[in-house]
Amino acid sequence: MTEKTKRQLGILAIFLSMYAILIFITYSFIPIEKLLPPGQSMPEAAAGMPVWVLGLIAAGAMFLMYGLLGLGGYFFAGKLGIPPVFRERAGWKSWLLLPMVLGLGCGIVVVVIDRVFALARSGEGLMHPGFPISLVASATAGIGEEILFRGFFMGLWAFLANLVLKRWNKTGAALWIGNGIAALAFSAGHLPSAMVLMGASSPMDIPLPVLIEGLLLNSFVGLIAGERYIRDGLVAAMGVHFWADIVWHVIWPLFGTGM
Repeated sequence: MTEKTKRQLGILAIFLSMYAILIFITYSFIPIEKLLPPGQSMPEAAAGMPVWVLGLIAAGAMFLMYGLLGLGGYFFAGKLGIPPVFRERAGWKSWLLLPMVLGLGCGIVVVVIDRVFALARSGEGLMHPGFPISLVASATAGIGEEILFRGFFMGLWAFLANLVLKRWNKTGAALWIGNGIAALAFSAGHLPSAMVLMGASSPMDIPLPVLIEGLLLNSFVGLIAGERYIRDGLVAAMGVHFWADIVWHVIWPLFGTGM
C-alpha cells in the first residue's frame, strides 16, 4: 500500500468513525418513533433493547456497510482518474473553504426557491426536523449520503458509462452522466425523510408540488456536490452538502421562517 493510499483511506476512516458516532447519538438520544415513517414500528427483537445497545449495533452496522461503499467508491475513482477522498496538495481552500462557500450559497438558493414555491402555492415551505435533530441530521447526511451517492453510486455509473465512452476520450462526459444519475438518486433517497416529516405513509401521499420542489432542490445540491467530488474528492462533496444543510435545515428554521 502506497503512502498516498494510506493517506486517502486514513481520512476516509476518520469520516466513517465520525459517521458511526453520529449514528450512535441518533439512535441513543432521539426517540425512535421520530425516525420511522408513519405506521412502522421497531421489530420486537429490537424494541426491548436499551437504546445505547441499539445505538452501538446501528453504529457498527453503518460503519461496516458504508466502509464497503467507501472502498467501492475509492476503486471507481481510481479507474476514473479523479481524487477519491481528497485532492493531494490542493490545500485547505479546496478541501474546506470553497466547499463551505459553495454549500452556504446552495443553502441560500434553496431557501429562496422554497419561498417562491411556497408563495406560488399559497402555503408554507418544506418542513424541517426540529433542532437539535436538524444539526445531527445535517452532519450525518453530509458524510453518509456523500459516501453512498457521490462516492459509490456516482462512481459506479460513471465507471459504467466510461466503459463505453473512453474509446472516444470522453471520461469527462461519463463523469457528468454519473453525476446526473446520482443527483436523481440522491433526490429520490430523500423521500422517506419527507414522508416522516409530513406524516405520509407513502410517496403518493406527498402533495405533487411539494414532491416536485423536493426533487428539484435535492437534485440541484446533488449536482453541485458531484462537481466538487469530480474536482477535489469526497471531502469537498461532504463540505458542500453539510453547509447547504446547515443553512437550509438549521439556520433558516431557527431564524428565518418568521420573516
